[in-house]
Parts: sequence; C-alpha cells; structure tokens
Amino acid sequence: MLRVRSKVICTVCRHLVPTTTGVKFRIPLQKLHPLYRAIHHRYYGNINCQHPPHRTAARYFTSMSRLPMRPPKVPPGAGGRGYQQKRNFWVARLAARLLKLRYILLGSAVGGGYTAKKTYDEWKDMLPDFSEYNWVIPDFVWEIGQQIDLEKLAKALPEMEEIAKLLPDIDKIGENFTFIKSILSSGVSLGSEVKGASGLLLLLETSGEPPLKATDTSTSALQDDKQYKKSSEKERIDQLQEDLLRTQLKYQRMLERLEKENKELRKVVLQKDDKGIHQRKVKKSLIDLYSEVLDILSDYDANYNTQDHLPRVVVVGDQSAGKTSVLEMIAQARIFPRGSGEMMTRSPVKVTLSEGPHHVALFKDSGREFDLTKEEDLAALRHEIELRMRKSVKDGQTVSSETISLSVKGPGIQRMVLVDLPGVISTVTAGMASDTKETIFSISKAYMQNPNAIILCIQDGSVDAERSIVTDLVSQMDPQGKRTIFVLTKVDLAEKNLASPNRIQQIVEGKLFPMKALGYFAVVTGKGSSGESIDSIKDYEEEFFQGSRLLRDGMLKAHQVTTKNLSLAVSDCFWKMVRESVEQQADVFKASRFNLETEWKNNYPRLRELDRNELYEKAKNEILDEVISLSQVTPQHWEAILQKKLWERVSTHVIENIYLPAAQTMDSGTFNTTVDIKLKQWTDKQLPHKALEVAWETLQEEFARFMAEYKGKDQDDIFDKLKEAVKDESIKRHKWNERAMDSLRVIQHNALEDRSITDKPQWDAAIQFMEQTLQSRLKDTEAVIKDMVGPDWKERWLSWKNRTADQHIRNETKTELERLLKLHDEHTAYLANDEVTTVRKNLEGRSVEVDPMLIKDTWHQLYRRHFLQKALSHCNLCKRGFYYYQRHFVDSELECNDVVLFWRIQRMLVITGNTLRQQLTNTEVRRLEKNVKEVLDDFGEDSEKKCQLITGRRVQLAEDLKKVREIQEKLEAFIEALHKEK
Repeated sequence: MLRVRSKVICTVCRHLVPTTTGVKFRIPLQKLHPLYRAIHHRYYGNINCQHPPHRTAARYFTSMSRLPMRPPKVPPGAGGRGYQQKRNFWVARLAARLLKLRYILLGSAVGGGYTAKKTYDEWKDMLPDFSEYNWVIPDFVWEIGQQIDLEKLAKALPEMEEIAKLLPDIDKIGENFTFIKSILSSGVSLGSEVKGASGLLLLLETSGEPPLKATDTSTSALQDDKQYKKSSEKERIDQLQEDLLRTQLKYQRMLERLEKENKELRKVVLQKDDKGIHQRKVKKSLIDLYSEVLDILSDYDANYNTQDHLPRVVVVGDQSAGKTSVLEMIAQARIFPRGSGEMMTRSPVKVTLSEGPHHVALFKDSGREFDLTKEEDLAALRHEIELRMRKSVKDGQTVSSETISLSVKGPGIQRMVLVDLPGVISTVTAGMASDTKETIFSISKAYMQNPNAIILCIQDGSVDAERSIVTDLVSQMDPQGKRTIFVLTKVDLAEKNLASPNRIQQIVEGKLFPMKALGYFAVVTGKGSSGESIDSIKDYEEEFFQGSRLLRDGMLKAHQVTTKNLSLAVSDCFWKMVRESVEQQADVFKASRFNLETEWKNNYPRLRELDRNELYEKAKNEILDEVISLSQVTPQHWEAILQKKLWERVSTHVIENIYLPAAQTMDSGTFNTTVDIKLKQWTDKQLPHKALEVAWETLQEEFARFMAEYKGKDQDDIFDKLKEAVKDESIKRHKWNERAMDSLRVIQHNALEDRSITDKPQWDAAIQFMEQTLQSRLKDTEAVIKDMVGPDWKERWLSWKNRTADQHIRNETKTELERLLKLHDEHTAYLANDEVTTVRKNLEGRSVEVDPMLIKDTWHQLYRRHFLQKALSHCNLCKRGFYYYQRHFVDSELECNDVVLFWRIQRMLVITGNTLRQQLTNTEVRRLEKNVKEVLDDFGEDSEKKCQLITGRRVQLAEDLKKVREIQEKLEAFIEALHKEK
C-alpha cells in the first residue's frame, strides 16, 4: 500500500512541476521527490518508511519548515484509515498548486543572485592592478582637492528646492491628464472599445488611478473644466516670468562668482613650479613689444616732448574727412563709433595692428577679447570706445589728450602702430568748449612734432581743396614732406562732382597743394552708409577703380589706389623708420638712465629708490600700524582720560547750575530735593550728549597722538601730507554709534540716584574731589577779581603798573561790598535794591560815580569767592563726618550733604568713563580702523590723489628712474627680437 501511495505522489509531482523547472533552477528533478515525502511524512508519523524524511532538504527549498504546522482537522465520525489517506492526498495536491509560483520566484532569486555574484567576482579578478599606473595621471589631479575648495563649490551649487522649481509642475500635469481622461472616457459606453482612445485610457489607468465610470467621469470633467476656467492664465504667466527672471539673476551671479574663482584657481595651478607643472610663457610678437614701449612712453611723457622720438603713424585730417574710415579699412573692422557730421573722436586712440589667426581686439588694461567677426562684439567695442572717450574728457571740455590704447589682430593685417587724432575744425560750434579748436591743434602738433612720426594726412576729395585746414598744419610740422603720406578719400564722389578730373591728378601728384609728401594715395571708403561691411566696401572700391577713368586714362597709377596698397606702403615706411631710429633712441634712454642714477646717488645715497606707488604702500602700512596701536591702549588709560575730559566739560554746569543754587537753601531736605530735580533734568537733556561728544573727541585726540608719536620714530617726512589727509578723511567718514545713548542715559541716571557711601575710603575720595574742585574754582574767581580791580599796591610799585579808570571804580566798589559782606556773613547770593542804592550813595560820597549793573557784577564775583571759601572750610569739617553720616547726622549739627553730592558726581564719572571705554574699544575703534582702510584703498585707486599727497623731487626722480629703466629694457628686448627677425 505504501509503494502505491509513493508512486501516486511521484506521478503528481511530475505533473505539477514542469520538466524545465529543474533545468531552469539547476535543481535535479529527483530532489523534489524527497520534498513531498517530507511533507507527507510530517502529517503521518505512524507510517513506517524505509528512509527517514529529509528535513534538511525541505528546510532549504521551502519556507514551510519555518512556519508552525497545523495537523488537518478530522471530521467527526471519520476515523477510518482509508478516509485519511484520501484526505491527505487532496491536501498535498492543493499545497503544491498554491506554492508553485512561490518556488519559481524564490529559486530564480537565489539562483540569479548567486550567478550574478559569481560573474562579478570572476570579472573583478580579470581586471589588472591599476595602482601601478598612477604615474600616468599628473600629480596636480591628486592634489586638486587641496587647490579647490570642494565644500565651497558644493555650497555654491543650487539647492534641490531651487532645481525643483525649474521642473514642470507634476500636479498641474496630472490635473490636465485627468481632464483629458475624463473627456475621452465620457464618450465611451460601458463594455465598448474605442480605437485611439483606448490606449490613452489604458495608459492613464495603469498609472495608479482606478478606471472611471461614465457618469463619474462626466461629472468630474465638468468640475475640472470649471476649476480650470477659474484660474487666471495671465497671473500664471506673470508668476512664471518673475520666477524665471529671479532664477536667471541668481544663477548669473553664481556663474560670475564661479568664473572668478576658476580664474584664480587656474592662476594658482599655472604658477605652481614643481611636480612637472610650469607656467607657460607666451612669446610676444614684435609689434606687441614695440607697442608696450609706446604705452610706457605715453604714461611717462604725456606731453610727447623731444625724448619720445619713436616712430608711430599719426592719422590727422579735417573733421568728417574720412580718416576714421581709412583706419578701419586698414584694421579690416568697423571698430570706431560713427556719427553724421558730429565729432566722434574726442581723444587720441592708439591702435596696434598685428597679424594673427583670429580677428580680435582688446584694450591694454582689459583682458576681454572682442570677436570682430560678430556684430554684437563690434557694437560692444564701439560702445566701449565711446565710453572711454567721454570718461577721459574732463568737465567743461570737448576733447582730451588722454590716449586710449587698443590692439587689433587678424589675418592679413599689416603690422604697425597708428594713432587716430580728433578731427581738425575751423569753427567752434554750439555745445563745444571755447578752446576746442586750440586744444585739437595742440594735441595734433604734439604728436606730429616727433621727427620720426609718420603723418598720414587725410584729405576729403568731395570738397574743395582750398577749404582744407589740415594741409597747412602738416606743412608747418613737416615742410620737406619726408615723413608725410597724403591720402585723398571719397574719390568716387570727387570724380562724379568735379567738372575737371585733372584736378584730382594735380592733387595726387602734389602739384595743387604747397604741401610735400613721400607718397600720394586715392581711396574709396564706401558709399557713406554706416551699416556697410568691410568686405562690401572693398568690393565697391575695387569695382570703382576698375571702371574709373582716372585709372584708365593714366591720371592715377595702380599702386596709388585702394586702401590695401595704402596699408602696405604705410607699413613699409613705418618699419623702415623703426629700424633706422630705434637703436638711437635706446642710446638716448641709456644716457638718461645714467644721469638719473647719478643724481640719486649724490642726493639720496642711503635711501631706496621707491616710486610713488611703493612709497604709498609703505605709508599705508605705517598708518595701519598706528591705527592698530589704538586697540592696545589700556582700559585704565581710556577711563582716566574720559573721566578727566568729561568733568572738564560738565564741571561748570555742576557748580553753577546745581551746587550753588542748592547750597543757598536753609535745610538739608530742600538741598537734596533741589539737587535731585536738577540732576534729573541734566541727565535727561544734556549729560548723555556731552558724554558722547567727549568720547568722540578723545578718540580723535588719541588717534592724532599715536600718529604724532610714531612720527618721531625715524618716520619719513614725505608721508606727512598723506597721513594728515587720511586722518581727516577717516574722521570725516566716521559716524558715532548713537544707539547707545539711551542705555547710557539710564546708567547715568541710576548712578546719580545712589546716595549710599559704603566705606570711609569712598568718603575721603569724595571730600578730596570736592576740595580740588572748590580750590580750582576759587583760584579762577580770584583771577577774575584781579582782572577787574587791576594791580595791587605791590605790583604798582614794583612793576610800574597803574590802574585804569574802570579798574579804579571797580576797586572802590569792591572795597564797599567787602565791608557789607563782613557785616552780613550769611548774606544771600543776590543784593537787594536798597542795598545797591546804599552802596551807590556811599561811593558817590567818595566822588565815585558807579552804575548799578557794575555793582551787581562785582558783587557776583565777590560773593562767589566768599561762598567758595566757606565751602572749603566746611569741607575740612566734613573730613571726620563719616561716622555722623552713617547715623544720618542724628544728634549732630554737622551736615555734609554737599559731600554726598560730589560723591554722586564722582561715581557717575567713573561709571560713565567705564561705559564709554567699552563702547570705544568694542565698537568705535574697530569702525575707525575700517574707515582708515577704506580711505587708504580709495586713495590707492586715485592716481591724482596720490600725486597730490606724495610729492617732491625725490619721488619724481624715483618715478623717472623706474620708467626709464623699464623703457630701456623693453627697447633692448625689441631690438633683440628685431635682429632675430632679420
């Protein structure tokens, strides 16, 4: 029976499990039989089997062994053996069917994971060891983490929230898809299929949304449609545009910052000289070396005096004669701003032309390259030149002598240096400065007086030759015509307008003008339209001369026409003159250098040759050191100075407006009340402002004191003017932080309200402070009285001094008032009218006429002296009154409320000094240091300011030495390169 049951189970296993399962999962088919045997014998343990169940195999291939097995429930009354066998066979078949998919998935996962791991290990073992090839990668790659701040770069990158803002709104897209789905589904009946729409519906349904019914979709479609119409499209578009603009601005700033950091990092990497990384040296062309020499000369000798004899091509001509157009044809680009009859060239423009693979232009002081093949770069270049011209022109002027340096490189461009000058005018028009004509003449003469300068004289062929002004000017500067090249422009218009073409022939042969020249050329610079390109102008020029009767009839020779021939001729003449004069000029600068060095050795033998910029840096460091010294001042020094200055500022108010009025009272209660009221009013209105004024003045005085003390330590006097200007400008820019005034007022008010003197040393300090103050006031009062009454009898006899009439009257009045004080020792501060009358009558009895106001004025000073003397004597009595003060002066006639007042004032001075010192050291000194640094940076960028503040023969001599050495070195390098080219 057991054998039959086993055969049945094996048959069932073969039918349930496909034959490919064993192959697919690499499990032999025979191993599935023990599995089901294990399942079977788990429920029927009373059956004797020859082989024990394979629990290990069952536990490996299935998870059933990990779950608690429940024995099947036997129906009541079913206890027969045959029933159990039939029931168990049905359970095994059902379990096998339910677990079929589970076996496949589990087996595939385990087998696939094992295979993938084994394949990866085999592939990894086949790879070579790349650690031996680390030398292939440069060392700076491994050190790039040290050169580049990756954390800073990561912080500069946009956040995920910012990137998410740029992505499309998924919710809006979902709403739109829902709306389309509802429209499509509304037209489809249940159970029907619609071609085209079914695929879209299926796509929408598989995205996670349940399929919509016809009624539900129609309702939702209407709701979505209403909600969609409610939203304003204009608001959405405006919001999107604002977000886009804000994002663009943000990333533009980020890009600029990253480009700047990238440029600095590239500079660091290029300057690294070890580990195989060297800075690449760019070989400069011959014309670039020569142009650098001219730039240095332009800065060194702005007036172009006789020292500057290096050749250059000077382009001169009448206004609107076409000289700028000729220069553009030579440069092969429309690089200059243009205007119809308006003066556009407002300052000299030096253009260095050289040959290069790319047609580009750049300024001497800028690293930006303008691509001359792109119209937007050309427009930007013209705009930049116009801005530089307007910036160089000073207020109230029309033209400037400041030179703008520009380099143009391109294929086929002839090497030379040209200077485009402002056009010569005959009349000053509205809007021009009155001296414009004379300024243009002086600039032109300054350039043309160079004996090695090539003059390119431009004449407008479309106007009468007699109207030309430039020809007379050129004739004056080069009467022999040894360095002048004459160019006749607008020949096409001249041929059309002139009745006699022979006149053009006379001009180009030099027979019409008295001016002489090396050569004569005729060119055409276009049809007069500013939008013409260089290529179209060249084509038009060639086409015109090919059909022109001037060339056909022999009036003009072939080498005298077109700007191309002109460019070749000017370049040849330029280099010929350069080779003839450059060595001579080098010798001139060599001799000049020797003379300057000799003068320096004789006059300043122990000083270094520091030019203006180097002297400024030295002075800057000294000033910064002096400012830093402010932070090293001790707190005790600050507080002592602040207390002393504050008391000097407020002592008069305390004595005259608080102490004296309160001391006139008869009892201590009234005295204290009067003092409290006046102190409160003083604190609320005046005291904080006075304290801040004192602190600000103290900071200025300490700053000036440190600069004066530093001056005595072998300081160069050449920096005095600069330091004084820096100090004044820094103090002018400094704004005291007045936000602390409210807190200072509270602190002072609390300090003045305190009346509790805790120990005897404080009492003694208050008495000493009061005594010093009263003695100082008494001394001042006696000096005033002495000035009023004049010298006494001892001075009159010994020093031969006499009293004036007014002093005699005051002396008599003083004697009378002193008699009154002796009679009434407790007299009040003011005289009664009857007392004034009595004193006046007594003086009239002695033949002394006196005014009542003089009596009162004299009484005020006498009573003040009397009061101060009594206060000093009372102060001496209070020295032993601390015991009575502690008992609140009970059972004692001694009252020392004035001592308590001075203690309150003294304590307020200490607390105020401490508070102001904290504000000075923590805030104001640092802000002053910041202001000084800003002023120094501003002065350092202003060349005119440095020239005004650092002056003297020593400075000018060092400047000349530096420039001459630099020019000589550049010239020697140029001559060496010139010889190599030969």
